[in-house]
Amino acid sequence: MITLAAACGVVFAVLAAAQPAEVRRAVAAESDVRDLTGLVPLTGAPAARPASVTPRPSPSGTRAAGGPGLTPTPPSLLVISQSTLPQETKDDISRLKHVQKIDSFDGGAVKVSGIGLNLLAVDPARFRAWAPKAVADQPGVWNALNNGEFVADSSATRRFGLVLGSEYQVDGGPRLRAAASAPFGLPGVDGLVSEETGRRLGLLPGVALLVNGPEKASAALKSGVSKLLSPGTQVVVVGGNRTAGTVVEKATAKKAVPDKAATGGGAAADEPVAARRATVGRPGSYLELYRLSAGVCPGLSWTVLAAIGQVESSHGRNNGPSSAGAQGPMQFMPATWKAYGVDGDADGVADIWSPYDAVPSAANYLCANGAGQGGKKLEKAIWFYNHSWSYVAKVMSISQAYAATYP
Repeated sequence: MITLAAACGVVFAVLAAAQPAEVRRAVAAESDVRDLTGLVPLTGAPAARPASVTPRPSPSGTRAAGGPGLTPTPPSLLVISQSTLPQETKDDISRLKHVQKIDSFDGGAVKVSGIGLNLLAVDPARFRAWAPKAVADQPGVWNALNNGEFVADSSATRRFGLVLGSEYQVDGGPRLRAAASAPFGLPGVDGLVSEETGRRLGLLPGVALLVNGPEKASAALKSGVSKLLSPGTQVVVVGGNRTAGTVVEKATAKKAVPDKAATGGGAAADEPVAARRATVGRPGSYLELYRLSAGVCPGLSWTVLAAIGQVESSHGRNNGPSSAGAQGPMQFMPATWKAYGVDGDADGVADIWSPYDAVPSAANYLCANGAGQGGKKLEKAIWFYNHSWSYVAKVMSISQAYAATYP
């Protein structure tokens, strides 16, 4: 049976079941690990580069959204179908002139106490690139989704009077905790849940498609996309409706908090934020620096930090800037550093070029994305660092090699 619900002109279809998404994995071997005991961390920004020197390219290609090399890809169009979009149709759309990127997500309508809510079920790591930058930079939003909680759109929070921190019973389904509110700016979308939660809710797989392209070409994009879709499929221009720079609101761990996104309320206490100081001192080798820095994130192995340090800069040998603008031994983008950079050696400054600050900051960033939980959470946190599964596989392989070298 198909249930239809409409809001803001966008219609979602809800089916009884959805197929689990397959997680893409890559395999890499890395046995040539660098010696860490004799490597002494050196501080300071690189000397001015001659004009003829080309900046170092980012590992595993161009960085994507979600990690230190955040590159947002704001949607130009939101496509909503009443059935799963065929892969052939998506391939045809991707080949259209002006189309730069597409991605599909599960979606549908559920009812809470008789009130219809239109939801998208997303993989946070993939969807983060599509969010407004102010939202993409808020780890609490993505942690909430990873924890199976509901993140409401700010407009829906106000319209329906949702209370953050409260649980809501879905009619005929599970209970959802409204953990956060954020301005996603997608017409008709009242909130996000994880893919796993979406399956529990019976959301339709692959019903929603986001299309990225030049803003000035939105009309042409809409026309071209619409011609490839079956009757009844909706195509909505997104760009002008996006809300940039709006505050993201979180629920506290113990107390329900009204949404203050419209009035500029600050983030609540349970949002993972970067500690301004995470003292590791100034150890005399990278080995000790990685080991001490791992303490910033309980559950994170120091070998993961060492592996990232090797891939990103060969332990400070090539600190950039990269072609994407990433800087320092752990290759942070400046905007991400502003959110996660810590003062590791307690000298009063969080210096992106200093390994004593950069390595514990990397641990801080990984921890905010769930690295301390290990397993697939760790892999996803590494994926946030650089959106490439081959990068994840390489880091994990080097990490295992360090664990064997330094038991």
